[in-house]
Amino acid sequence: MALAMKKLSDIYEMKVFTDQGDYFGDVEESVITTSKVFGWRIKATKNSALGKVLGGAKGVVVPHQLVKAIGSIMIISRAAIPTYEEKELLEHN
Repeated sequence: MALAMKKLSDIYEMKVFTDQGDYFGDVEESVITTSKVFGWRIKATKNSALGKVLGGAKGVVVPHQLVKAIGSIMIISRAAIPTYEEKELLEHN
């Protein structure tokens, strides 16, 4: 089985879903360290789970280890959705 490679630019604007099937948002950019992808900045959209949780915030950074698969969409762990307490911290900072 061959390993499918993707360019980072192919992933921008990709739809992101949780492993529970909820639409989470769209990939806005990658966060890269010197040797690897650290995470993904996901922008909230009106009809996404992220948009509903964050309200006025524009998005979040999802650590790459919470990404389960990348193909025509990105699938992330549901653990990436901020809790109510995290939402309050985001609003106050």
